[in-house]
Amino acid sequence: MDEEKSNDLALSELQLALMRVLWERGEASTAEVVEALHEAGRALAHTTVATLLTRLEKRGMISASRDGRQLRYRAAVDEPEVQRSMVSGLLSNLFQGEPSRLMSHLLSEGEIGEDDLAKMRALLARRGGRHA
Repeated sequence: MDEEKSNDLALSELQLALMRVLWERGEASTAEVVEALHEAGRALAHTTVATLLTRLEKRGMISASRDGRQLRYRAAVDEPEVQRSMVSGLLSNLFQGEPSRLMSHLLSEGEIGEDDLAKMRALLARRGGRHA
């Protein structure tokens, strides 16, 4: 992926919901995306979803191919790529590039529960073991 595109992977909550449908299904028509979003509790008009898909395609986030009379959409970027980009932007913009400030914020705001802390300790222990 080119530098410019990798810097423009930030998505809104709604765009992420559409992308998740494509990541989970591999590909889908507009109607299938509408149905999946409806099942997830987001009742959106077909035209709204079509517009959002067109915009994501113009940004290079998804690709479209014709299947008879309908378009089928596929994700052109994978979920970890988007996560990496969005977390990097969050760190840069809100926490001045310091992961420890983000962790401190999450801990002080009570955003991390005991189960999450245990998982993080295990991850840190494994990482420490690899670099020790």
